Amino acid sequence: MSDGWVVSGKVKARETAEGLEIVIDGLTTQGRYYKPLVYEFFRKEWRGSRPAWGDHAVDIRMEHIGDPPWMDLDNLAKALLDAIKGFVFHDDSQVARLLVERFPGEREQITIKVYALKR
Repeated sequence: MSDGWVVSGKVKARETAEGLEIVIDGLTTQGRYYKPLVYEFFRKEWRGSRPAWGDHAVDIRMEHIGDPPWMDLDNLAKALLDAIKGFVFHDDSQVARLLVERFPGEREQITIKVYALKR
């Protein structure tokens, strides 16, 4: 694709100048749904960069329409970090900064941005 997105089903990802951007279309209140969805995307479709060492920042943004879904953001973050571990960074301990937020948006989706921290 000319815009750099690798797309498979509800998941798409691309490498940017800052790091990696992942978008998941749709929302569910079941955090455990996301781990196999994203993991299988990286295992089967992703041919981009390999896991890196060093500290990383992870920004997870859940956009919703109307009332926010009844979901524990801690569970969402854990499921998504487990899914990308081994493909973006080697271990959860490399996440030096984690931001998880939900906000009203124009569509229901989750956006994950991961980038290495330069210290």
